[in-house]
Amino acid sequence: MAEPRPGNHNGPLYGDSNSGAQGAQTPAGAAFSRPFTLHEALPYTPFSSIAPFDSGVLPSPSIGSASPAPPVDNLFTGAEFAALNQEALKQDHPSRRLQQMVSQVQHLLERGNIPEFKFKTGPKFSSAPTPLSSTSLASTLFPFSKMVFDQTAIPFRYPTPDTSTPTSPNDQLNVMGSPVPPKRTPPIAQKSVQKPAQKPVQPKQDLHTPINRQAHAHNKARFENLLPTKSQLEQAHAVLNNSGPSGSVTSTPASTVHPVAVPHTEQQAKPPLASLQLVGAAQTLAIASPNGPSSQTPSDSQKPAMVVELPSAAAFNKTEFLVVADEPDEQVNLSLKKRKGGDLDGDDIYGDSLDLRQRADSAFHDLRLFLHNAFQAEDHALAHQYGNDTVMLLSNNETTLTAAAQSKAQTLLGKAISLNCFRSVPLQDLLRLLRLSEGALRQADALDIKIDESWGAVDVEQWLQQLPILETAMRAARTSLRLMCGGREDKQLYPEDTIEQCLNLCKRLVDGIIIPIAEVRGTQNMAQLFKSLSAVKKKIVSLFTDCQKLLSLMSTLISKIDTSDTVTNTLEFTASRLIFMETANTEKDSVIDTQKFDGLRLVAMDMLSQIFLMNPSQRQGIFDEILTSLEKLPLGKRARTFKLVDGNNIQPVSALIMRLVQTSAGKVDDRKGKSRAESIQFQEDGHEVNGGQPNGPDVFHIRDEDHAAARYSTAIQELTAVATPLLDTAKTNASYVVKFIVNRALKSTKSGDTPYRNLLDLFVEDFTVCLDNPDWPAAELLLRLLMAMMFGLVENDKSGVPAKNMALELLGIMGAAISKLRGHVRKVASALDAGTDELAMLLSDLATSALELKSRPEHMVAWTGPYRATLEYLDSRFSEDRHLASAISFIVSEWANKVCTCYDDFEDDFAERDQELGRLAYRLREMIQDRRWLSSEYSFRDVSSSQAKLSYSIILLRSQLCEAFSAILNILLNSMASDQPTVRSKSLKSVNQVLETDPSILDGDSVVVQLILRCSNDSSTQVRDSALGLIGKCISMRPALEGKMTETVVDRFSDAGPGVRKRAMKLAKDIYLRNNNKSLRSAIANGLLHRVQDPEESVRDLARQMIEEIWFAPFHNGENSAVSQISLSEHVSLMVQTVKRGNIANVLDKVLQTLLAPDSKSAQASLEVCTKLVASMFDLIDNTDSSDPSVPSGRDALQVLMIFAKAEASLFTFEQLRLLKPHITSIGSTEDLAVSRAVVVIYRRVLPQLSSAHAQFLADVRKELLPVVSKVSRALLDDVMACLWIISTLLETSEHLARLILSSLAAIQKLRLMSQKEPLDQLKIRQFDRYSLIVGMAGKHCDLDSHLEWFKAKGFPKFSGSTASKLMVDVIIPFAAPSQPLDIRKAALDSVGLVCQASPRNYVSANVYTAFQQVFDDQIPVLETMILRSLKEFLFTEERRSEQASEAPTINGAKSEKKRELTVIGGTNYDDVASATTHRFLKEITRIATTTQDDHAFLAVEVLASINRQGLVHPKETGVTFITLETSSNPRISELAFLEHKALHAKHETVVEREYVKAIQSAFAYQRDVVRDPRGATTNPFAPKLHLLMEVLKISKSKNRQKFLEKFCTQVDFDVSKLDISEELPPHVQYSRFIIDNLAFFEYLTVGELHCIVAAIEKLVTSTGANVAQAIESEVFQIRIDALEPTVTNQPAAPTNQDLDSVQAEAQLQAEAGHVRPEIGLSRLRQLTAGSMILLALWEVRTHLRRLYGMNNSSHRRDSGKGAAVAGAGGTGKLQAKDLIKPPVKAQGVTGDKVWEEIGNIMTALSDRQRMMGACKAFVELMNVDKEFLVPAEEGDEDMDMMMDGEDGAGGLGFFSGEEGDGDEEGMEPSPGAGRGRKRKAVASGVGAFAGAKKKARSSSQQPRKRGRPKKQSTEAPQVQDGVREFEEAEWF
Repeated sequence: MAEPRPGNHNGPLYGDSNSGAQGAQTPAGAAFSRPFTLHEALPYTPFSSIAPFDSGVLPSPSIGSASPAPPVDNLFTGAEFAALNQEALKQDHPSRRLQQMVSQVQHLLERGNIPEFKFKTGPKFSSAPTPLSSTSLASTLFPFSKMVFDQTAIPFRYPTPDTSTPTSPNDQLNVMGSPVPPKRTPPIAQKSVQKPAQKPVQPKQDLHTPINRQAHAHNKARFENLLPTKSQLEQAHAVLNNSGPSGSVTSTPASTVHPVAVPHTEQQAKPPLASLQLVGAAQTLAIASPNGPSSQTPSDSQKPAMVVELPSAAAFNKTEFLVVADEPDEQVNLSLKKRKGGDLDGDDIYGDSLDLRQRADSAFHDLRLFLHNAFQAEDHALAHQYGNDTVMLLSNNETTLTAAAQSKAQTLLGKAISLNCFRSVPLQDLLRLLRLSEGALRQADALDIKIDESWGAVDVEQWLQQLPILETAMRAARTSLRLMCGGREDKQLYPEDTIEQCLNLCKRLVDGIIIPIAEVRGTQNMAQLFKSLSAVKKKIVSLFTDCQKLLSLMSTLISKIDTSDTVTNTLEFTASRLIFMETANTEKDSVIDTQKFDGLRLVAMDMLSQIFLMNPSQRQGIFDEILTSLEKLPLGKRARTFKLVDGNNIQPVSALIMRLVQTSAGKVDDRKGKSRAESIQFQEDGHEVNGGQPNGPDVFHIRDEDHAAARYSTAIQELTAVATPLLDTAKTNASYVVKFIVNRALKSTKSGDTPYRNLLDLFVEDFTVCLDNPDWPAAELLLRLLMAMMFGLVENDKSGVPAKNMALELLGIMGAAISKLRGHVRKVASALDAGTDELAMLLSDLATSALELKSRPEHMVAWTGPYRATLEYLDSRFSEDRHLASAISFIVSEWANKVCTCYDDFEDDFAERDQELGRLAYRLREMIQDRRWLSSEYSFRDVSSSQAKLSYSIILLRSQLCEAFSAILNILLNSMASDQPTVRSKSLKSVNQVLETDPSILDGDSVVVQLILRCSNDSSTQVRDSALGLIGKCISMRPALEGKMTETVVDRFSDAGPGVRKRAMKLAKDIYLRNNNKSLRSAIANGLLHRVQDPEESVRDLARQMIEEIWFAPFHNGENSAVSQISLSEHVSLMVQTVKRGNIANVLDKVLQTLLAPDSKSAQASLEVCTKLVASMFDLIDNTDSSDPSVPSGRDALQVLMIFAKAEASLFTFEQLRLLKPHITSIGSTEDLAVSRAVVVIYRRVLPQLSSAHAQFLADVRKELLPVVSKVSRALLDDVMACLWIISTLLETSEHLARLILSSLAAIQKLRLMSQKEPLDQLKIRQFDRYSLIVGMAGKHCDLDSHLEWFKAKGFPKFSGSTASKLMVDVIIPFAAPSQPLDIRKAALDSVGLVCQASPRNYVSANVYTAFQQVFDDQIPVLETMILRSLKEFLFTEERRSEQASEAPTINGAKSEKKRELTVIGGTNYDDVASATTHRFLKEITRIATTTQDDHAFLAVEVLASINRQGLVHPKETGVTFITLETSSNPRISELAFLEHKALHAKHETVVEREYVKAIQSAFAYQRDVVRDPRGATTNPFAPKLHLLMEVLKISKSKNRQKFLEKFCTQVDFDVSKLDISEELPPHVQYSRFIIDNLAFFEYLTVGELHCIVAAIEKLVTSTGANVAQAIESEVFQIRIDALEPTVTNQPAAPTNQDLDSVQAEAQLQAEAGHVRPEIGLSRLRQLTAGSMILLALWEVRTHLRRLYGMNNSSHRRDSGKGAAVAGAGGTGKLQAKDLIKPPVKAQGVTGDKVWEEIGNIMTALSDRQRMMGACKAFVELMNVDKEFLVPAEEGDEDMDMMMDGEDGAGGLGFFSGEEGDGDEEGMEPSPGAGRGRKRKAVASGVGAFAGAKKKARSSSQQPRKRGRPKKQSTEAPQVQDGVREFEEAEWF
């Protein structure tokens, strides 16, 4: 073999006579036995005719090897070997280190660990004896080598000569030698003989098929390509010619056989296992002549050939085989092993290509030329003392290169380094170049370059003058760094002072220029500096570019050489500052473009990553620096400035974190250009550094692939030992990052001061964006760990609702990302399935099985599987992006871990599979050890980006993250049934995210759909809103679900939440426009029409808009085509069907009026559409009833026409009216009253448009209507009488009506005379009812004053009035007297009311209002209804008249001449009547409204509302009533009262707020007496009965609301001695409970209001409670202070329930001793108990509010009087003014059940004497023991604490089952009564049963113990463990 040592040549030396057989055959005189020189070999080459210009173009021939063997010294540094030799010389006794090294070398030399080569030695032909050397060869060894030689004994047998066959210089047989008997190849069981590896870490890998693997392993050590010399060729030719015909060639030396490549076939790739064991055992290799006979003499044309004899096939038995399903097999043709001869560096067989060599020579020449010119320029400059274009002179007579020369030098140096010719540059030239750069660096050190924010234009100008010097210095620094990054071993090239100068320059640039410029803004104090710097933006940008290049080179430097800790630490700090520097939000606020800063950030990230990689000991500090600086990061769009390869953007810090985690999984490369022999000492204890990577060299037993296949278990173990620590390190670092961010996020909110909650969302979004990107494999690890933590938060019962919401939100994001990945893989796999590409087919099969989670592990980790394809893709791009090294390392480590896991999971023994895993383990181990191993040993087909992404996606599908998709979905679905509304809402939103990416979960009988529909009926508005959003998403993805979900959507039209109603309406509109189902459309339209009457104005407007969009807008285009007409007919049918199914006539009427109003934008278009609709409906009026619901009947069509007529009469034509005439002929019959009424109503609305030209038609109509007046119903008579008067007006004749009215009045007058004699019978009563109704309707619709004289003459000569209406009233009003029967009074009042509506002056007639007053006095509801109905119609008419008058348009652009009189309310004709009537009957109307909740009361409320809207009375007279009626359980009453109260408050807030106290008392009385529920709140859900009052108060200022709350709270105050205890539950106790219930459930708008009410409660309890407690102590328990003073002095501890028990025990003993004190009277005890009950209940509310809003206990107590307490959970300190106006945040999970139950229990304390005593004792304890100030418990106090936990609050009182204050609800912090307390500060006059010394308050950082828990050893809050976080500061969520 070739001796790879300098100075030795391959082959015999020139003149050596002892050179083997060749030398023996050479004549004695011919000593030419060395290899040919180039010129000697040139005639035998293709270049024989053209001499090359340079001999270096061709590689020197090397006999015995395929390519020149480089010296070993060039491959390995000798520093460590030299250190070992030096140590062996100096020490007499070998150190532990030497012993370890010797033992390792001995292990490598063991027979079992190295291949054994057996060569046969030919005989020596030389007769001259070879002189034996007198010195031993071992004497020339180095000291360490000699130590190994002395201590190692390896048996070796020198091979004996076999035949006198001449050998080649490499001890191989000659080209054509003497025949040798054939020799059988060894069997497979024997170890294959291989050529010794020249590079231990890069053994060859097997690329041959299983059939030929053994033969190849045996033969490859004996095959070698030779370059025969001329003498060898001549000698071989002579031997061939001399061989006689008797010699038959049966075998040829292996060195002459060139095997023919046999193409791999499918059968060869997959041999049966049984046959594998036979191959090679019996195979023979024989070379025979083509013709066979051995006697023939071979000719030139007869070439030797290789013949492979295979053993005969064994008998095939089908029963021994099984048929198995086809599986994706490893594609052996994808990966091929490289054939590289002896090239250790992986270059091709002849070294560099010609082009590369030429380029290298050219670069070397250019660099030398530049250096020569530069040095000459330097000499010239020094000689002449002036600079030139290349060199400049500095002030201290130093020289340095100019900036241009520096740039050129850097370019040339870069080329030389990249082309590997930099090592050839003379060292002295490089050192001189380095010195030329030092001057510029020293000059820059003296500059003051730091920018100050106080600078002006002059200062900036002076600073700019220094930039050229600074530019030269930066380029000089880059030149110096470029020299140091060249990889030279010369230590002189790495001066520490130069490195320090470059480092200082970088630091000064960052601190003095980059950071200040980044922070400059155009604000007032920096405006001048900003303007000056912006003017020279180009220069600054150039400076930034140079600085970026300099920092980049510094990053490269630390990766090439060892640097001091100072350098590393400084660069780390600088990089961190650049990454987290604060830049402007917009470009206009920045001096330069923010993209320039982004470039610096990227360079800083690279630098930090490099430091992280090369310095494992500093990794923890780097992570800490990054994580603690996250608060500086920007939020929003500008946060994502790092651009990925696929075009997406993420945060730079996200990329940095992923890169660092990936780097953690790579093996640290300890080999750098600089020697470490002097800087790193061997560690005696052998401990590991970061990640379990040992400092010493790794020792492996497996040396090659075949060995790994044979000892696969050992190979797996070695791989595990290498890969597991690396992956564990990555997991540890990733877990640290995730836990840090999650912990901080749990303590913050999205709207809080700290950004961690928003940052967590950004990080998760970034990680999901990178999830399927093979460049960022750490994204999956980070998301996997985050998922585990979120699982823990959701499943932990102690997690708070905010934590669970956060977890569900993030799980939804991750679930959506996984779902998106699955969809992408499914789509791409199906597309690849149709291709013919081998890799594509393999990936398609793997993707299909991975999606079904059925892929087999061995296929996933196969050598040519998805991991390999991904790595090959990344490796192909490595030259473009060096950062991919971390991704490659991570994926390799992950692959290795999967291989180990795969092997461990297999329980069966399958040799072929295990052998392949063993080979794979060896390969992966080598890949971990050397990143370039794979590319140097194996080739792989090109992998496209889509294939690489699919390969990596397949890997992801079988990752723990993606396999947990079903678990994520289950958690989200289960959370939809959580007991917390916000959790349910958040889970719905998360499910929505998953649905967007994978709608398939809705298919079939999906449980998801059922859960969503159930959530749509949830008790929480937020949940219902989220469910509706999700329903919309489901319908858009799966339109088939419309029919199933639309009913639920329509049901939400009447939801309690306005937002939910609006969302449902918008969703329904989309469904309507998309679906043609008539019944579905009808249901939607019907629901929308009902919402037009919604109490919320925004909902009403939206409903009207929706109706317009779905019913009218589609027909605005005005088409008249056949299709349009069909569509219009279908729409009419739908409208008729919709009106028929619901009571929406009045609603549709209002909608049409709004659409057709003049101020409507679409009025004209809507008018045209409505005209078409009316015309189309007239085609249906003759339709009969049909069983088909889709075919409308004529009756239903007329109902819709009636609605259109009410809305706009101009829609109808005269011809259409004539079509309706036949329908009024049956008006007098009872056939179809609905049809008749519809026609009459249409006529009533439309007839006024006709003129006298249609007189005959009008007369015919009157002829039909007039006879039926006496027959029709009241409602129809109203319309008939109106039509008759309209016709009479148009025909200008009213005699017919006058005669009708006169006859009716005469009949009534006759009945009056009869009634005076005797009571009227039923017939007469019915006659009066009809006559009075006719007269009333006539008085309402007809103006018969022109016939008054005729009336007088014909029947009423004594009437003295001036109007016909007065005549009607006077005739009828006597029948309203109390003496008349009820039915007659009712009819009379109805008739009078009808007449008064049209003639309001009659209201103020004495006989009318006297009759009305009599009815109100009698309080007969039926009669009162008649009066109220009349007043309502009158007031509504006046209201409309007033609105029309105020909205009347101006005439000719000028205002109306008649101005409204400001003194007259309303300014209409009958305002005086309205005002007088209102004042006269207001009291009665109010009484009716507030005594019942039925329709009678609602009618009164409507009258009051109209009075209020018109301002007919003072606001305070109706305000109290409306506030009272707001609490009604009748929604119509409460809604109307609320609207009026709101309007009243908006106009007269100052007046109304004075009446609020009175209104509260009235509301309580209303609830107690009318509603029959004196509690102040309703349940399911809990809502205060005064919540509408608080809703109105939202209009007011916060100060006014606080004032109201204080007054509201003081309503509870009392004087205990004056309490009325006559009732079972005293009235004031009931009233107080009403107040307290409302306080507990009010929705407080601001933190200030909340603290205001809490402070008011505490003040009231403190002041009033002091007197009550004193009275209880002295009168009930009869405790004397002087008797307790010694106890207080001797026992400073806070009293507990035991203290009270001891006091009672003492009292009992005194009673037994004869000192019996009189027992308190029951009446006094009830008074004290009532007071205690009120204050205890009030304190319960205070406790509930503090718990509900997470108010800190101690801090609030100290500051409650000032209203500056802390409102955050666990907060401390005082709030600022801006904090007081913020809305308070509720602690999720707190409900009102506990406080409701406790108040209820307290109110039962008056049931017996024992419970009254218990309530008094509970109140005394409350006043004397402050349990909020918890003190640390002693060991001996645990029993006491547990007892107190069972008895606190009421001290054993039955109605106090838990704590006195805060309950022990799960998830709640214990506050008052939750443990040991201290005595409360002396109240009022200092009187207290236990006023004594106080214990030290418990620190806010200490955590109170839970019930029954043992004492904790530490008060520190635990961190998140295994994904579960226990909250700090008693937040027991």
